[in-house]
Amino acid sequence: MTVSEIELIKKLNKEDKEKVSYFVRLLMNKKRYRKLKDEIDARRREIKKGKTIGHEEIWKKVDV
Repeated sequence: MTVSEIELIKKLNKEDKEKVSYFVRLLMNKKRYRKLKDEIDARRREIKKGKTIGHEEIWKKVDV
């Protein structure tokens, strides 16, 4: 998705945003996107538990 498409979605009314969200959920439930959905769900659980890394930790891992 390009930046312009994301900006367009932000400008949609509530009803149209719900339609887009519905189709995204349908795609995410397909087999080829299942792994991605599982990764996103796992990340959300980590965030809820406070298991996030900070900006400094990211740069240390990149070793720049």
